[in-house]
Amino acid sequence: MNEFSHIDKAGNPAMVDVSEKTATRRTAVAQAVVFLGKEIIQKIEAGELQSKKGPVFQTAIIAGVMGAKKTGELIPLCHPLGLENCQIEIQKSNDEEISIRCTASLTAKTGVEMEALTGASIAALTIYDMCKALSHDIVIREIYLLEKTGGKKDFKKQSV
Repeated sequence: MNEFSHIDKAGNPAMVDVSEKTATRRTAVAQAVVFLGKEIIQKIEAGELQSKKGPVFQTAIIAGVMGAKKTGELIPLCHPLGLENCQIEIQKSNDEEISIRCTASLTAKTGVEMEALTGASIAALTIYDMCKALSHDIVIREIYLLEKTGGKKDFKKQSV
């Protein structure tokens, strides 16, 4: 089993030293699944998802990208990265849920998994915030890494 990467030999928190790594193309895709319930999903399908705070999905997309860009400020020991691309997609999964996918990429010495996970998380939280007037039964069910490429090894989630 591998050791934790953010703990030094003395057991203290430490940023991973990437100075000796080679910059490679890195991409990560993360997903958040949000239970909204049938009433809110029906409003989405009817094109009625405009709140007092603005258009729900469009606002969540912008918030997700902004969150991904600020990951190094939000997560201790994350390297600050200059993302080259970040895309958020929001789709209906079934009669009660939506899925939010964040794809982040860049050429760097470290990966972008945390940026993709943060982007999906912030988009999900934004949807919750903008829809909570309709229901407090909204549940952010899952946030997980779907795949990553670049670095030591690639990863692809086997079952979703």
